[in-house]
Amino acid sequence: MVKALSVAGLVAVAVAEPVVARAQGGTAAPTQAVDQSWLQVDTVTKTVTFQLVAGLTGLNGALNFNGFRDGGLTLTVPLGWTVVMHFRNHDGMLPHSAEVIADTHPLPTGPVAPAFPRAFTLRLDQGLISEQTDDLRFIADKGGSYLIFCGVPGHGAAGMWVRFEVSGSIRKPSLAATPAGPP
Repeated sequence: MVKALSVAGLVAVAVAEPVVARAQGGTAAPTQAVDQSWLQVDTVTKTVTFQLVAGLTGLNGALNFNGFRDGGLTLTVPLGWTVVMHFRNHDGMLPHSAEVIADTHPLPTGPVAPAFPRAFTLRLDQGLISEQTDDLRFIADKGGSYLIFCGVPGHGAAGMWVRFEVSGSIRKPSLAATPAGPP
């Protein structure tokens, strides 16, 4: 099924079917579906807009982004594009934040310097309370692998991170489920 977005200049995006991942025993286990409406692409202005939702589901004690944890979701954007992440904390219990950081291991226990200027939410270490919002807006001017990471101490290290890739070899942003695991 294809869902057309009504904003001029945006391309149509497909609503993904539920993704199936392999559990440790090799059996299939359903995971959170990737909702392609989280991603809006404007090819004219070379801007990608991503709806980044902290604590969307109860997975991992709500320490997740858009229902994914430990890198189980990857946002990939072309080099040089403007990235706008509309952050919202959906978790009714805990504060959360977000920042784009270098793909590093071991994971930091709290906030670190962002990989791009303005690639972080306000109150990075305290977090934003339930239903508060903030926008991250930056230019993806360095290719490579990064993490979208919750800067509230302990949250990111507990699995509250997803992947962010910047590539000079692609022409269109994408959002996909990926195998969860260490960065």
